[in-house]
Amino acid sequence: MEFIVIGLDDNKEPDFNKHIRSLISSHSVFSGGKRHHELVKKLLPPDYTWIDITVPLDNVFRQYALWGEIVVFASGDPLFFGFATTIQKRLPQAKIILYPCFNSLQTLSHRLLLPYHDMHTVSLTGRPWHEFDKTLIEGGKKIGILTDREKTPPAIAQRMLEFGYDNYQMTVGELLGNTEERIRRFSLPEVCKQEFQFPNCIILEQTYPRERPFGLPEEDFHLLNGRSKMITKMPVRLLSLSMLDLRSRQHLWDIGFCTGSVSIEAKLQFPHLHITAFEQRPEGEELMYANCQKFGTPGIETIAEDFTTADLTGIPYPDAVFIGGHGGKMKEILHILSEKIVSGGPVVFNSVSEESNRLFTVTAEQCGFTITKRHRITVDQHNPIEIIQATKNS
Repeated sequence: MEFIVIGLDDNKEPDFNKHIRSLISSHSVFSGGKRHHELVKKLLPPDYTWIDITVPLDNVFRQYALWGEIVVFASGDPLFFGFATTIQKRLPQAKIILYPCFNSLQTLSHRLLLPYHDMHTVSLTGRPWHEFDKTLIEGGKKIGILTDREKTPPAIAQRMLEFGYDNYQMTVGELLGNTEERIRRFSLPEVCKQEFQFPNCIILEQTYPRERPFGLPEEDFHLLNGRSKMITKMPVRLLSLSMLDLRSRQHLWDIGFCTGSVSIEAKLQFPHLHITAFEQRPEGEELMYANCQKFGTPGIETIAEDFTTADLTGIPYPDAVFIGGHGGKMKEILHILSEKIVSGGPVVFNSVSEESNRLFTVTAEQCGFTITKRHRITVDQHNPIEIIQATKNS
């Protein structure tokens, strides 16, 4: 198959050169989004066939398979979060001829005379918040964002303020390339009061660096009923995270999160992680949210249920697990994990007594794990804690 992929800017009157106009007039099968169709339909030849790019994409590619050559219209540079990369992934043997134009973030940078070689770019167009959250936590100094009709400038600003990231100013470019083009710069609280025309894009510029500590003091957390013993102490927490080997992991489960200290520390130090945290105490969800706001860690998914009865459908399997509390159900928890955790993935448990030590050790081995590391640590005047790592057998 051959695809001719033509990039469009946001101009309502596309201005193609003679060569591209000739390509359009000499073909009969075209594809793109509904907005692209509106922009180019008066330039298409009679009796053309149009294939809308809509989800599910499997249906789109089934239609493509009926034709030998297709002209695809895409936004901006089709290799920049664009449809040309989708074609490459799905049809690696297909021939692609590309005619890009500036993407909207490049255009906005040009209007601002803003060098963008050091800009971290994030697409929120039909995508979850994860990459944006990661970039915020990492402290990106200059962030370019592609928006959609739901993840709008006010929605983005509200999320940033919700988690304490007020250290940016936002420039919004609307209808770039049109006579109605508008470029405005705001503080984040100002953005929340505005309305914006679509399509638009955003550049965030950091006004001051936000602190990102390594090791959060337990006294800084909102605690469960003020009980200081119901939180994993900082030295124990950091050692536990090191034993989870999180730099090379993608999906962490935190079982029995209580205050959320382990999840929050993990997210701060390893923002790439997808974290799902379980806590059966009903107040746990509110406590986690309050601490996430305080420490600036959006994106941690919380499930306020008993882990052993929770519906795990649709949650990606973990490649690392921390057990912060088991509620007398260690055997049930490890049995579930033996079926869910990726082979070779570590499970870390903090034992506060010889009884819990034996329980975890014996049960883990019964469920197909091998005890691979142990460290014993004493913090201040507290009793010693043994940090145990078990690894799922291949």
